[in-house]
Amino acid sequence: MSVVVIGAGMHPWGKQGRPFQEYGVAAARAALADAGVAWSDVQFVVGADTIRNGYPGFVAGATYARALGWSGARVASCYAACASGAQAVDLARARILAGLCDVALVVGADSTPKGFFTPVGGDRPDDPDWLRFRLLGATNPAYFALYARRRMALYGSTPADFAAVKVKNALAGALNPNARYRTPVTAEQVLASPMVADPLRLMDICATSDGGAAVVLASAAYARRLGVRSPVTLAAISTVTPTYPKTVLDLPDFATDPPVRESVPFRTALALAAYEEAGLGPEELSFAEVYDLSTALELDWMEDLGLCATGEADKLLRAGDTALGGRIPVNPSGGLASFGEAIPAQAIAQVCELTWQLRGEAGARQVEGALAAIAVNQGLFGHGSAIVAVR
Repeated sequence: MSVVVIGAGMHPWGKQGRPFQEYGVAAARAALADAGVAWSDVQFVVGADTIRNGYPGFVAGATYARALGWSGARVASCYAACASGAQAVDLARARILAGLCDVALVVGADSTPKGFFTPVGGDRPDDPDWLRFRLLGATNPAYFALYARRRMALYGSTPADFAAVKVKNALAGALNPNARYRTPVTAEQVLASPMVADPLRLMDICATSDGGAAVVLASAAYARRLGVRSPVTLAAISTVTPTYPKTVLDLPDFATDPPVRESVPFRTALALAAYEEAGLGPEELSFAEVYDLSTALELDWMEDLGLCATGEADKLLRAGDTALGGRIPVNPSGGLASFGEAIPAQAIAQVCELTWQLRGEAGARQVEGALAAIAVNQGLFGHGSAIVAVR
């Protein structure tokens, strides 16, 4: 049995200041319309939770089911920080694979505060996230900057390389009607933007955004009965946790070391598990959607996914290989650089992009001949995801 995506929908991202459920319901209705499925036909609803929007955000699955109209569908809600959407997709896929339902709706949406995300729930001195902010002053931009400095020290990356990532993603985002930022930028503009956390400038760091995304999943048999032609198949979803002691980023040569999870760091382990389940390797991918919280982090992800050897991502970028029309486009959607973070929606939005690209429906940002792709995210405390889709 296989699970396929038969519908994808989004609410355009930005800062509209509306309740999160409005974005989620709009995305859900768009996905249902895309699938040609009535809400009353959905048997299982999964909501990716948002923790900054009150109790409805903590029970997002029921919030969306109520807003769409109580139908008797089974419901679930889940939270895994930035991997929440992928966990929600995984829940729905597992239920279909178990034969417990034929069609499921997955929804994620967020309404976010201005500025960077901060810990919620008051003072919690036993919480590592709270301690990171309060004792170390390591806000998210500072955290991203540490990774960037590490990359500069190890591999010789420069601020100009980081700026080139933003330029590339802004060009792609300008072609995406759902993106928040739809204006191309120059490297000079990026390098002249205000310094936030050295070496990262304002344009190197993704914003916080409002937005929503949804997908309709089904068994292959249900899709055939519905008359769906050439559906996009979810070939793998990896949500592995770190393995002690390799929980840091110091990874061996991806191309020569054996795919033993104990020998690789967390993000590479996520990708390896997905490749193994899907039965393909990084050389067979047509494009990748990666978690570009910062421009520098996109370069790290390229190496973690095995798109190039360790320390070689800058060369791939400079050669144009990761741009639209290149050998292996990275973030053809425009990435978080163009969307910003709407935490529970972002991994689902990546699946939407995989779906539209693999269907050949991505318009001006279409990756020609796309056959297989991966989408990756990393959340807090060992949460992460890698999703492989094929057609």
